[in-house]
Amino acid sequence: MTDTTPLVTMAPDLAVAVLDWQRWLADLRRLSPRTVEAYGRDAHDFVRFLTGHLGAPPAIVDLGRLSPADYRAFLARRRRDGLAAPSLARGLSGIRSLIRFLEKRGEATSAAVSAIAAPKAPRRLPRPLGVSDALSIVSEAGALVDEPWIAARDAAVLALLYGAGLRISEALSLTAAEAPPEAGGAVRVTGKGGKTRLVPVLPAVGRAVAAYIRLVPFRLAPQEPLFRGAKGGPLSPRIIQLAVQRLRGALGLPETATPHALRHSFATHLLGSGGDLRTIQELLGHANLSTTQVYTSVDAERLVAAWKGAHPRA
Repeated sequence: MTDTTPLVTMAPDLAVAVLDWQRWLADLRRLSPRTVEAYGRDAHDFVRFLTGHLGAPPAIVDLGRLSPADYRAFLARRRRDGLAAPSLARGLSGIRSLIRFLEKRGEATSAAVSAIAAPKAPRRLPRPLGVSDALSIVSEAGALVDEPWIAARDAAVLALLYGAGLRISEALSLTAAEAPPEAGGAVRVTGKGGKTRLVPVLPAVGRAVAAYIRLVPFRLAPQEPLFRGAKGGPLSPRIIQLAVQRLRGALGLPETATPHALRHSFATHLLGSGGDLRTIQELLGHANLSTTQVYTSVDAERLVAAWKGAHPRA
């Protein structure tokens, strides 16, 4: 893999170890390239801090001698630089990963960094759409597009987001061979960390994808992207984001009406209709149930709002 982080001065043994760690993250942990890149930037920023903090470019042995106070000093400096809690937590997570990687090789100990609590960010609840608004976006997808195959493409992508709860990256990474059956069934989806899952697909979603396949003017080889841009290349997420932006303007929907809001809507509407939380977790591809549980708060807020608007004693 290519390291795109800025040049940082460090001892040769640590420089080699950092590259080994990034390869390990990509090849064995199967983290996304963006995550590996972000972790690399955080590690390099930490090394840059240590150069000033310790008075010389650090080596592996210096990382093994760090105390909790050293890590707290780094977090304090980043906070002074204006980083918010989520960025601080991610940076600490990346540094922990590096130190634990070195610990597995017998070159450092993670006791000091493990003693540091990650900064907690206030939990932001998902912003799903109401059922009628979500259905409006999906049914009107392509209404503002003159080219029939592009209109069908946009409708198919949005149907997968709301009808199957896919992330936009998951929908656009489908190959032609992975297209869902027209009559409905299941589709194998590759999510975060390269993990795959089977997601059931409604007949309406299968029909939307089939309509696009019949109209697309490009040959869809089995292992090539299912969804194409106007010139035949892989479809960019930005194109779908702009399509939804135009739609929400035409339909008078709030700015929270985004492609990802359709995935939130999928989960919230399932839960509101009695869906099992564990099942929704599997459908969404969440690694932890706690990630899925935020939708219970969303549903509770919706119920309270309905009560306040309708109950005579509210």
